[in-house]
Amino acid sequence: MPQQANNNTFEDYTAEDIRILDGLEAVRRRPGMYIGSTDEHGLHHLVYEIVYNSIDEAMAGYCDQCEIIIHKDNAVTVKDNGRGIPVEIHPATNTSALEAVMTRLHAGAKFGGRTYTVSSGLHGVGASVVNALSSWLNAEVKRQGKIYRQKYERGTPTCDLEAIGDTEKTGTTITFLADTEIFSEINYDFDTIRQRLKELAFLNKNLEISFKDERTDQEATFLFEGGIASLVSRFNKNRQVLHRQPVYISGTINSTIVEVALQYNDGFTESTLSFANCVNTIDGGSHLTGFRSALTRVLNDYARKNKLLKDSDPNLIGDDVRDGLTSVISVKLVEPQFEGQTKAKLGNPEIKTQVEAVVADGLSLYLEQHPDDAKSIIDKCLISAKAREAARKARDLIFKKSSLEAGTLPGKLAGCSETDPRECELFMVEGDSAGGSAKQGRDRRFQAILPLRGKILNVEKAPKDKILDHEEIRAIITAVGAGIGDQLDFSRLRYHRIIIMTDADVDGSHIRTLLLTFFYRNMTELISQGHLFIAQPPLYRIQAGKQLFWIYSEKEKDAKLKEFKGSKLEIQRYKGLGEMSPEQLWETTMNPASRTLLKVEIEDAIAADRVFHMLMGSEVPPRKSFIQAHARSVRNLDI
Repeated sequence: MPQQANNNTFEDYTAEDIRILDGLEAVRRRPGMYIGSTDEHGLHHLVYEIVYNSIDEAMAGYCDQCEIIIHKDNAVTVKDNGRGIPVEIHPATNTSALEAVMTRLHAGAKFGGRTYTVSSGLHGVGASVVNALSSWLNAEVKRQGKIYRQKYERGTPTCDLEAIGDTEKTGTTITFLADTEIFSEINYDFDTIRQRLKELAFLNKNLEISFKDERTDQEATFLFEGGIASLVSRFNKNRQVLHRQPVYISGTINSTIVEVALQYNDGFTESTLSFANCVNTIDGGSHLTGFRSALTRVLNDYARKNKLLKDSDPNLIGDDVRDGLTSVISVKLVEPQFEGQTKAKLGNPEIKTQVEAVVADGLSLYLEQHPDDAKSIIDKCLISAKAREAARKARDLIFKKSSLEAGTLPGKLAGCSETDPRECELFMVEGDSAGGSAKQGRDRRFQAILPLRGKILNVEKAPKDKILDHEEIRAIITAVGAGIGDQLDFSRLRYHRIIIMTDADVDGSHIRTLLLTFFYRNMTELISQGHLFIAQPPLYRIQAGKQLFWIYSEKEKDAKLKEFKGSKLEIQRYKGLGEMSPEQLWETTMNPASRTLLKVEIEDAIAADRVFHMLMGSEVPPRKSFIQAHARSVRNLDI
């Protein structure tokens, strides 16, 4: 019989203790379940959920304009020219359909399958969730020659639906003010929202999305007639392409709309984005698998048929046909099934064959009609195949070592005694000096140290054989243990926290960027699954008498100097981790109880790809422009 934890009896726990949260009260009690968090991410999610309703109208073919405004008081307006939310009395609720949509979870046209074949957002709960988490919300509908309006406060109607005028237009306008009882700070970021709206405009060609921020007088308008083909062109803007125009393929199978755009460049990295109902599926899924399968098969078939591959030559593999590939896959389906820790992987098995069929037909036709482009693409794939073969032995050696015991790991790796990867962390440290301090200062039970000698290879410019031939990169791959590229296997991951720890100077920043480029290009899932972090060592040590302060930013230093104005202070600026004693390094940077870690996340894959290529690619003018544009916002400049 279970033991009682205290003196309470079973009679103290009755049916009266079970509380049922009705309506939108559950949303207000547990907002994170619906929008992820109540920080800036969740705040932006409110905007997106209302915008998604307009996107659904656009995908259904009834809307070609969407306007978003952030007002000076932080209220947000989203306006479209779609059909307008229905206002007739709903038989099940005895209220207007508009009120049902705005006040009841899982009330919407997305469930019947007749109005919206495909939809985005939270599938019928988006508008009601936004309403529940807003201090007030005004809904205005233009429909059937009338203008209707209803107002709400924290999800509850404050008046009946009323007709306030006549109009010949149609559409829906929602204005809301996020609730300060839910969100501690109402601060929308223009650039973050602008980038997401731009992405949505790419995914829905001929939809005009305008965005204005009245707080700062910033505005932007997006309209892409080429849709995802325009997005691929934007990706390759500063790259040397092998064929002038992206290949655009589209088709519909069993209500699933498939769109693919691809273009090859002379680089060695793959830039592929996949979307399902306008949701960025960072971890891929069945649509990406279908695309890759068709791409490999079609290019092999064409190369064999046209004698570009000899009978004795082995087939091209996936790695060969994706070097230098920029592509976007977008599917719009009836019932998307997302899986994985981040809910960013499409799981519908039928989508693989549907995408594969559409891509195979479209790409085969393109290659037959454009033989010069086809030859350029196959030649590039053959070059990649030769580089892959040259790297095979090195890669096999790495994978073999990574599956062995710690005794065969890189000699400079100082391992840890804990064997559960969930409890272990690996610090990649710049230089032997800092590595020595880290080895002495760490907790040997769960912290491993991998010192890196100098700057690793810039993988943005290098083929695979050169990457795997680089000693420091081989050491990283072997130490992490999960493999690389298509052969990533997280069951072999030795550390669930991989921490980049570099000096707070220019060289340290460069090394950090090189490492981030390597992980982004070769182990993207390591980032998306939340395993990659950046350590934050202090910039200064300030001592005021017997008081000691570790300072992590210039702003914090200025505040501390102002606080102790007139006092005699001892200030030490740390330019390198090696300047700290093992005890200081542990206390400030490595101790889980006192340290600060930055988790590396990919919020915007488009921007991430652009910035990595801009900073680490071969083209100098875009990099120069980027540095000039961001020079004033640089921090911790070491001069």
